[in-house]
Amino acid sequence: MRVGLIQMCSGEDVAGNVDAATGMIAEAARAGAELIVTPEMTSILAPKREILEAALGDGGDGGAGDAFAALARQLSVHLLIGSMAVKRPDGWLANRSVLFDPNGGVAATYDKVHMFDVDLAGGESYRESRRYAAGERLAVVDAAGARLGLSICYDMRFPALYRQLAQAGAEIISVPSAFTVPTGEAHWHVLLRARAIETGAFIVAPAQTGRHESGRQTYGHSLVVAPWGEILADGGTDPGAVVADIDLGEVGEARRRIPALQHDRAFKPFRSDDVLDLSVS
Repeated sequence: MRVGLIQMCSGEDVAGNVDAATGMIAEAARAGAELIVTPEMTSILAPKREILEAALGDGGDGGAGDAFAALARQLSVHLLIGSMAVKRPDGWLANRSVLFDPNGGVAATYDKVHMFDVDLAGGESYRESRRYAAGERLAVVDAAGARLGLSICYDMRFPALYRQLAQAGAEIISVPSAFTVPTGEAHWHVLLRARAIETGAFIVAPAQTGRHESGRQTYGHSLVVAPWGEILADGGTDPGAVVADIDLGEVGEARRRIPALQHDRAFKPFRSDDVLDLSVS
């Protein structure tokens, strides 16, 4: 099958972001992509809650959901919006992946489980939990003839989540992201390759890139990684569409060669007195 990844530099205007994504999604569809995935915060990337809430309006997503549903139907593709900011009924926001089927219906949603609350060197500070409510469930769904597991950005640092997705049958795992430049340069490629190798699954990771309207900079380098860890496509640092052909047969082959997903063992909970002190006086 052929997958398409959309690399964006989203700003604070929902309609403008939807228009930019639409052109690149159509380009990927023309190139034959059956499953097209966009990055985290496709519809709006804004640091302040008041900007987000004003842009999302009474409908809760600024009209992005209806626009992308119509686009999936028009192009007859499975379209995974890596994430959108969405207002929840309880007043919180959700960082939500939404999968549209080729008829424009919502096939699955996933709310980001792990909140990015981090202080980085150089003064960058993020408190995602101040704006977004964490999700509480995982999602694996059929899409374009494959089993697709959903995750978002910071989730990639929690390998147990990916193991659960793989053991639930995921052959492809999406990791739409808006990675910072410092952490991207240090960890982006190695973490995504590790998640692919550990799960024996394809990783598709569309990314935000460049300097955004708010001044934030993101790393880019949208990746497709094979189950054995090879990088099949790297989007570099410019916005655009990236397509790659993947052979789902490689999933079964990788899992046969290293059947680690079948080798879990139960062990007792860790306690500090379980640690042996091997120091020499």
